[in-house]
Amino acid sequence: MATSFLTTGENNSISKDALHGNTIFMPTMLANRPTIPEQFLWPKSDTAPATGILDAPVIDLQLALTGNASTVKEQADALCSACKTHGFFLVVNHRIDPQILNEALERAEEIFVMPLETKLKIMQKKGSMWGYSGAHSERFSAKLPWKECLSFKSDGSVVEHLGSSLGKEFEPVGLMYEKYSEAMKNLTLSIMELLGLSLGIGKDYYRDFFQDCDHITRCNYYPPCPQPELTQGTGPHSDPVALTILHQQDKEEGLEVFTGGKWLSLPPVPGALVVNIGDTFMAMTNDIYKSCVHRAVVNQHSSRESIAFFVCPQRNKVIRAHDSLIGPNGKRLYPDFTWSQLEAFTQKSCRADDKTIKNFAQHLSESSSAE
Repeated sequence: MATSFLTTGENNSISKDALHGNTIFMPTMLANRPTIPEQFLWPKSDTAPATGILDAPVIDLQLALTGNASTVKEQADALCSACKTHGFFLVVNHRIDPQILNEALERAEEIFVMPLETKLKIMQKKGSMWGYSGAHSERFSAKLPWKECLSFKSDGSVVEHLGSSLGKEFEPVGLMYEKYSEAMKNLTLSIMELLGLSLGIGKDYYRDFFQDCDHITRCNYYPPCPQPELTQGTGPHSDPVALTILHQQDKEEGLEVFTGGKWLSLPPVPGALVVNIGDTFMAMTNDIYKSCVHRAVVNQHSSRESIAFFVCPQRNKVIRAHDSLIGPNGKRLYPDFTWSQLEAFTQKSCRADDKTIKNFAQHLSESSSAE
């Protein structure tokens, strides 16, 4: 798949979509251009190259949950060490059918190569979590990411939405993504069991809390870029959600994590899914487990696809750290909040970063004091 922009008028790379008023990033002409548009330029501080490989454990989920006491402890300890340091780990033996994983990536690629006018029928509107986005131009006008994405909310409407917007022939694609989301939700509950064990509060606590969780599935496509050292596929950010489960192609590296004052690469491991702690779960552990800044980089010669599954608490459940995690001083670092409050705050903020959850906590405290 090649890449370019919608080209009209004097500006040969950027234009406004007549239907939505957005800058449109479309996949064809930029592959042959020597430079990228300024809207995609990022500061040098954000584009510094990775200097090594992240030490992220590969957790055997089957052993972790069904092995003997010694094996379970070994897996839980490895998970705990990683989550206290940077919050990233990989899981294998996760029991998700490889055919579901492969088909999800294949169907995403088919959607991203559709004509622009077709993709615009499902274009994401400002403030929405549903639909197609080219370079997140519905939210930003500078530091645009070099990517396209398609997001689905967990409201059971994927089949209906794709069918009504693109035609009934796309309903099987929607059904496949609903099956994918259900498989990822089941995996989430298993991971929550292990997280509870690793923190010493038992396997049922987080599993029960997230039994009715919300989730967002996002397919990402990163086209080749003429100047990959100047831009980002996904800029440096932290995830405001509880957990992210990333399914990525085995062929290309792209995920990088900022920890210890430097960028480190996390290469794909065949058959493994990448999991990272988000801001919400960090708050639930009273900052014992870390939500680290990470990014996706692009390259000049090949495309890359991934699917991120974002796990969120049920919207109106009260989020607070377990009593056993608040330390001897009995202090919780965050006031009680709900996911609906944090989600609304992130939509008003410019970008999610390592300060988002702290700024949100301050916002809650100030709002409470003002009442």
